[in-house]
Amino acid sequence: MTNKKKLFLLDAYALIYRSFFAFIKNPRINSKGLDTSAIFGFTNTLMEIIKKERPSHIAVVFDRGGPTFRHKEFPEYKANREPAPDGIINAKPYIDSLLSAMNIEKLYLDGYEADDVIGTIAKKAEQENFQVFMMTPDKDFAQLVSENIFMYRPATKWGPSEIWGIKEILEKFKINNVKQVIDFLGMMGDSVDNIPGLPGVGEKTAQKFIQEYGSMENLLANTSQLKGKMKEKIESNKEQGILSKKLATIETNAPIDFKKDYLKLKEFNKPKLKVLFEELEFNTIANRILSFSFNSEEDQKTITDNIEFKGGQLDMFVNPSKDKLVKLKETKNYQEFTNLEKINLFCDKIIDSNKFSFHIIGDLNQNEIAGISLSYKKGDSIYIPYSKEGFKIIKHLFNIPEIIKVGFNIKSDLKLLKRYGISKLDNIFDIRIAHYLLSPESRHDIQILAENYLSYEMMDINSILGKGKNKRKIYELSNEKKISFSCEYTDVSLQLSNILEKELRKNNCLRLFNDIEMPLIYTLSIMENEGINLNLTELSKFSNELQDNILSLNKEIWNISGENFNVSSPKQLGEVLFEKMKISDSIKKTKSGQYSTSEDTLSKIKKNHPIIEKILEYRTLQKLHTTYVKNLPLLINKKTKRIHTTFNQSITSTGRLSSVNPNLQNIPVRSDKGKRIRMSFIPRNNDYALLCADYSQIELRIMAELSKDTSMLKAFNNQEDIHLATAAKVYNVSPKSVTREMRSNAKMVNFGIIYGISAFGLSQRLGIKRAEAKNIIEQYFSEFPEIKKYIHKSISEARKNEYVETIFGRRRYLSNINSKNSLLRSYDERNAINAPIQGSAADIIKIAMIKIQKSIEEKNLESKMILQVHDELIFDMKKSESEILKNLVRKKMEESTILNVPLTVDVGIGENWLEAH
Repeated sequence: MTNKKKLFLLDAYALIYRSFFAFIKNPRINSKGLDTSAIFGFTNTLMEIIKKERPSHIAVVFDRGGPTFRHKEFPEYKANREPAPDGIINAKPYIDSLLSAMNIEKLYLDGYEADDVIGTIAKKAEQENFQVFMMTPDKDFAQLVSENIFMYRPATKWGPSEIWGIKEILEKFKINNVKQVIDFLGMMGDSVDNIPGLPGVGEKTAQKFIQEYGSMENLLANTSQLKGKMKEKIESNKEQGILSKKLATIETNAPIDFKKDYLKLKEFNKPKLKVLFEELEFNTIANRILSFSFNSEEDQKTITDNIEFKGGQLDMFVNPSKDKLVKLKETKNYQEFTNLEKINLFCDKIIDSNKFSFHIIGDLNQNEIAGISLSYKKGDSIYIPYSKEGFKIIKHLFNIPEIIKVGFNIKSDLKLLKRYGISKLDNIFDIRIAHYLLSPESRHDIQILAENYLSYEMMDINSILGKGKNKRKIYELSNEKKISFSCEYTDVSLQLSNILEKELRKNNCLRLFNDIEMPLIYTLSIMENEGINLNLTELSKFSNELQDNILSLNKEIWNISGENFNVSSPKQLGEVLFEKMKISDSIKKTKSGQYSTSEDTLSKIKKNHPIIEKILEYRTLQKLHTTYVKNLPLLINKKTKRIHTTFNQSITSTGRLSSVNPNLQNIPVRSDKGKRIRMSFIPRNNDYALLCADYSQIELRIMAELSKDTSMLKAFNNQEDIHLATAAKVYNVSPKSVTREMRSNAKMVNFGIIYGISAFGLSQRLGIKRAEAKNIIEQYFSEFPEIKKYIHKSISEARKNEYVETIFGRRRYLSNINSKNSLLRSYDERNAINAPIQGSAADIIKIAMIKIQKSIEEKNLESKMILQVHDELIFDMKKSESEILKNLVRKKMEESTILNVPLTVDVGIGENWLEAH
């Protein structure tokens, strides 16, 4: 055993080239046409080292490029090298982003090669009691091996990875000491690096010379002992031999410091990694890496305790990954309580601690609780099977407002608890949402959080439940497994809450969590329980109309093309459009060999032929019919006869709510046929109507607030038509002279600026020349100069922090804001402008929802808030309460947040959603 720290130094380009050529016969190309072979292979290699070897310190070392001291000695050095393939050149910015997201330092030094940096750092680290592993397939590094410096040669298709220490070097090079590696390399030369070596000397001859003479210098001093042509060649190339040895020698005194603290293996920035992997389309490897757990204190112990030696040489590394995760089961106290006295005593301890976690096992469809587990301290948890008497005791616990109640996805629990007389929980802490605020673009599964924060592997419940038709429910498991699973859940939840609360405080988003996200859980649970009524007669009528339209369009497409085919088949459609009709010869094929017929592709060529417009319309109607008109009736709850969507608080990176089953946020509203779907959403009966309240231009108002632009603030405070006022300024005309087209263009600019629109993008949307669009944007910024300053400031701060914040402190992480890849960087620059605006709008409507729900309950109204769609709230309004509700909703929405501009709300009432909107 040893207590030395473990430093891995990776030879970047050696590994990148190796990864690229490993896929040369079958390169990995993503849907955007990017060759990701080198990136994928390098990522796999890097992660394998981290998981398998658990280094305490790590760095990736790059060649800086440009001439080095060796070029000064020998200008032809590396002259034979061919330019790097495009796949490697294009991979470099992504590998930079990968290392940045993994918090792994890059090392390089002008005028020196990566070999020299590795050699220098390795020797310095050895002096500070480190064991160093140089990961590279390059045999040159053998000269650096010592008792504490090793070569780590990556695996090949012929064999696993190898670790070469002194013993292995001496055996493989057939030499007597490691220093002779340099003599061996100098004698042989290197055609790749264009090191000449000694003429006529190959591997076996070099080994023979070293055995006989010991070094290059001794060989050259004793050439008299050589015979024939060999003697002649070496004697005439003595200077070349000395030069070759010098070129082959790795510098170990390069001017670079060993800053060990910088090279510590750190926690990954998983939000940044997630965005990068989505861009690269690395799905499988992303799941593996994003679920990887690493706890610095525990790992440092693991690292130093698991390096074993035999005979002074490194023999084997124990893989500490999941085997070394903390096993709570070993110290747990998980019990089933049925005795009421014991339950009472446990609940008294919870009251004294003022905090507990809970987990319910039940059937959401039947609204029945099978049991509940509780925990108030690490390692202690009880499971209580449902009984009326036992639940009375627990109910009292839930009803104490001062006690902190910890759970995971508490909104689902509230639906079950409501049936048992607990409709609201005060002072709650939802693990999923806490982590969402800290890392909005990561996965929030409790199993992953347990591994990442606690280095603990939870029960694999999915393997226990099974899959497919035979999959069981948790409440159907054996009593022993139910107890183990549920108690573990509460134990882990409690421990996570302590860590995540500190992180929330550290990131200044505890107020956002406590004042907005937690109270919203109750509001959303009420809305989900209420649901909304659906007009099945209207939907059926519309379904028939759509089917007729789809059939008619199908026939038109056949007639135009002159061929009957499956219009819904991308393969058949591509062949008809691009082989038979030859509409375009610039359409690329997908990886499967088919022509691309995506909406984006067809939209770009729709002016080429009238059939494209028909196909796009056909697809739109098909989507309306299958996604909504045909599907919505199937989602009606058999008991309530209403549609009950589920709102998600932890999905979108901007903070907006989303909805599923059905997704009511994506119902098309621009087309007439899309609007017809909204006609199908109706009030519960004739005594009710639907009320819709919609924030007017809220994102532009937030833009005015954040930028403090004088002109825009003035326009909103004077209740001017903002688009008309903008048009008047941009076109330099009086408001009376603004035409409809001018106002429409100004509206596009107003909203486009929020999303970082370019002159090219604006020209495409408005159908004008790029120069004209450029002029409009320039004029806009000259009239609204503070907006331009805000944009520059947002991007500048994002580059510094790698995140932006809303008014309320919600963060959007921008992992590629400093990327050298212009596409990735420009995407994050647009988000730097938009995220604070869109996120603030999301926060504002959440605050309004919380206040409205509270007022509805205080006033005992029969009207209910039932839907939220972006900036719009929908209510099932009792007609007799119309004035009360209308005033209440407008007041709470407009006063939800105080800005330097007024928030205004448009309110409509109707017999269906479309009419109310």
